[in-house]
Amino acid sequence: MPAYLIQHPVEQRREDILIEDSDLKLTFDNGWALFTDQGGVCLAIPAGQGAYIRRIDPDQDHDLEQQPAQQA
Repeated sequence: MPAYLIQHPVEQRREDILIEDSDLKLTFDNGWALFTDQGGVCLAIPAGQGAYIRRIDPDQDHDLEQQPAQQA
């Protein structure tokens, strides 16, 4: 099952977010990280926010541990 951990910079004092869904997809569009499932967009994060998005689902082998959101 696709799962992503979203971590914000410490100075923003925001809690980390874990998002998972069997139909979850992550795309980047016009400076936004968009999480979608069969119902549409379920979470959108602006690239300028500085969040790190890491895929953590156990059934996938991922080469990159941590990726910063794309900058516009």
